[in-house]
Amino acid sequence: MRILLVEDETKVSSFVARRLMAERFAVDVAPDGQSGLELATTYAYDLIILDLMLPKMDGSQVLRRVRSQNDHVPVLILTARDAVADKVGNFEAGADDYLTKPFSFAELLVRVKALLRRGPVSRSSVVRVGDLELDRLSQQVKRAGKRVELTSKEYSLLEYLMSNAGRVLSRTMIIEHVWDQSFDGITNIVDVYVRHLRNKVDDPYEHKLIRTVRGVGYTISNGAQP
Repeated sequence: MRILLVEDETKVSSFVARRLMAERFAVDVAPDGQSGLELATTYAYDLIILDLMLPKMDGSQVLRRVRSQNDHVPVLILTARDAVADKVGNFEAGADDYLTKPFSFAELLVRVKALLRRGPVSRSSVVRVGDLELDRLSQQVKRAGKRVELTSKEYSLLEYLMSNAGRVLSRTMIIEHVWDQSFDGITNIVDVYVRHLRNKVDDPYEHKLIRTVRGVGYTISNGAQP
């Protein structure tokens, strides 16, 4: 799952981003409100963590602008402002949760998972494609009831495919969502990881779910054929 962190304090953003990535989340970081808004309105995120006291554009303004275009993405306010009026105002503007600095990462992680669980159907805890099941909270994957062991990147790739079941995803789209760095057009890394996934998810079973769309990318669906 991909998270946008809008935070101007470098120590805080570095700490939070590092810990979230250790929990298998892909994280984009914006150091100011303007760049945060640009990212939030350009790319699809599963969650936005938003500071309020930001340079270039206040976090409350970013929140209102995001909500004018996207009613669905959960937004967690992360800020030193603890006045009741601030909390009420931002909840009314469309915030989903509010965590006051200083905070523990354990509490932040619990709130992140709770927001993802409360999200729209497409972000529900358990995603299924045929007899393949992925639980975002426990990060367990099962095929026909049998546990499938995946690496961190294999899991992230499968989650992205399953979250967009039936949709053809290009290699570039997959890299931008699953990997947190540019591969300068070298997209064969996607082919390598899809092959790893197929070895674990498809090869042991007669009915294949992952399909290659020649010249475009990959898709997963219950209707895919071997």
